[in-house]
Amino acid sequence: MTAGVRHLLGLTLAIVSFVGTIVICALPQWRVTKILEQSSIVGSQVFTEGLWKVCGSFSEQILACNEYEKTLLPISQDLEVARALIVIAIISGVIGILLGAAGSKFMNFVPDERKRSKMAMASGVVCLIAGIFVLIPVCWTTNAITTIQDNYNNFLPHVSLKSELGASLYIGWITTALLFLGGGLLCSSFICQDGTD
Repeated sequence: MTAGVRHLLGLTLAIVSFVGTIVICALPQWRVTKILEQSSIVGSQVFTEGLWKVCGSFSEQILACNEYEKTLLPISQDLEVARALIVIAIISGVIGILLGAAGSKFMNFVPDERKRSKMAMASGVVCLIAGIFVLIPVCWTTNAITTIQDNYNNFLPHVSLKSELGASLYIGWITTALLFLGGGLLCSSFICQDGTD
């Protein structure tokens, strides 16, 4: 695989993972909590928490989605930190994609070959850093969900509480892998300056 193909593939993966980062930032499904009271046979309440909103539903019907500031439910510390890190990852992704496009051999923004290859390397490093900024909140929230599950089941025996990983966390794992893979390909396109392996 030539350096140009690696660069193009790495840039494509960076763009796809950038879209994934925006999706996990917007979806209100980082943490899904189902509450079943043992004395109630009517149905279950489900709360989904995201970075910006919390949604509640009763028996599979969504009742309301509100921002944390408009509800009595405070945002947890892991999701509050995840807000900042995901926004930083989005900004890093934009910078990485712009550097990758400017350093591409297919676009002639920079005529000097050496500067283009340095821009490709910088793009790869920025994508790897963005991957770390996505990985940290996804791991932290996953750990917090398992800890919450254990604590509540011991504290409230008459209420069945089930905390689950939301869709945003699964998308976050895939996004992290794509960011690392795309960043690695962009960095390797800099290392292979002769155009071949």
